[in-house]
Amino acid sequence: MRKRSFSIFCNAFSKTLQKSNVLKECHRVVAPDFVERGTNSFHTQASSCSRTSILLQEEHESTRTCHLPQIDVPDNPDDLFRGMETDFPCLTRNKMTGPEPEYDKIISGYKVFHHQHPFEMKYNKARLPELQVAYETWGKLNETKSNAVMIQAGLSASSHAKSHRENLRPGWWEKFVGPGCAVDTDEFFVICPNNLGSCYGSTGPSSVNPLTGKQYATTFPLISVDDMVRANFLLLDELGINKLYACVGSSLGGMLSLIAAAEYPERVGRIISISSCAQSHPSSIAMRYLQRKTIMSDPNWNKGHYYDGAYPKMGMKLAREIATMTYRSGPEWDQRFSRKRIDPSGPNTLCPTFTIESYLEYQGETFSTKYDPNSLLYISKAMDLFDMGEGYDSLQDGLSRVKCPVMVIGVQTDILFPIWQQRTLAELLQKSGNQGVTFYELNSLYGHDTFLLDINGVGAAVKGYLEIGRQFHEHC
Repeated sequence: MRKRSFSIFCNAFSKTLQKSNVLKECHRVVAPDFVERGTNSFHTQASSCSRTSILLQEEHESTRTCHLPQIDVPDNPDDLFRGMETDFPCLTRNKMTGPEPEYDKIISGYKVFHHQHPFEMKYNKARLPELQVAYETWGKLNETKSNAVMIQAGLSASSHAKSHRENLRPGWWEKFVGPGCAVDTDEFFVICPNNLGSCYGSTGPSSVNPLTGKQYATTFPLISVDDMVRANFLLLDELGINKLYACVGSSLGGMLSLIAAAEYPERVGRIISISSCAQSHPSSIAMRYLQRKTIMSDPNWNKGHYYDGAYPKMGMKLAREIATMTYRSGPEWDQRFSRKRIDPSGPNTLCPTFTIESYLEYQGETFSTKYDPNSLLYISKAMDLFDMGEGYDSLQDGLSRVKCPVMVIGVQTDILFPIWQQRTLAELLQKSGNQGVTFYELNSLYGHDTFLLDINGVGAAVKGYLEIGRQFHEHC
């Protein structure tokens, strides 16, 4: 072993010792505890100087220097530092690009409505040269065409709400739609359009601009919820349906339903708004902003022009992981994951340790190529801009346009659209003069995703409301 000298110039310490006469009584001091234990306590031992092993050199008149002890240091420098491996397998298995996006391949069996005329947009005096709306239907339209129910899709949902012969894949609302289900196809003719701006058949950023022969990408006009609704009602015109029996929507779909009732009061019989709001609030705007930022920060995003290049997979993956945190609830996380580890016997590293981390990673990975990143940017921004009070003196004034019966459903554990937002919506509708408002509050573990999972709660409420409407012939 070799010796290494640690010296500290501490005039103040010497002066203190001098004042306390310690130097006069004994010129030896016990080694400071902080050398061995990491504390700052100095122990002086005037009565038993022989016990000490550290000599305090006599101070020079000019410097008054005190020297700390010499400490044994291993000859092998590797023993001084023990760190972690830095290969990070959790990063190497998550590739930045690829595989090829599959959002244009996973949906099939839908019908397409072509609007061959220019479509005027709400913002920036924008215009599309033509419009295409993908949609699917279930059930049979009666002779009077009075039994049509439109299901309004959420942010990343397609028109495939329910499986059918042309597409046997389970739909995103599979157990809620069908014979005897919440939306009973024995009673109703059910229509589910794909939203304007999406990538599942309707015109969106990934569509080809007929004027240029190239995909719109981010030259696509900014979308509003109002634009989506107007596109859907052009579809109804094409189908010869003058009035909907009901308009049902969750999340973004709830926004669409409110706009439909406000802008087309003579064409909507009743609406059901599930886990939605009358205007977007800062908390949900912030979450969607972070999702957009992760996508736009991916170098492969290339200002939205990635269709002929590398796909921004990592940005899309992270955006979905952020979104997943808002779709479920804390109580569910506690019950489902608690602090369970992926590998209880494995070492602690910077890679995922807990099963909740693994779950988020899985959700991001599986979704990353199933939806167009530009579509997420555009439609999430439309949600942020949604405000029923826009152009009116107050939110209540804006909601006064909704004259038909309304059922508002909220979930106590919803993080993205907290329950107070549905309560406020119901209260303002009533204050605006609407006497047909029903508010239904659910206590579910599943947070915002309750509308996708809770057949007994959400399903029963929807079914009861639609059937009561038929029984009493409620209408606007």
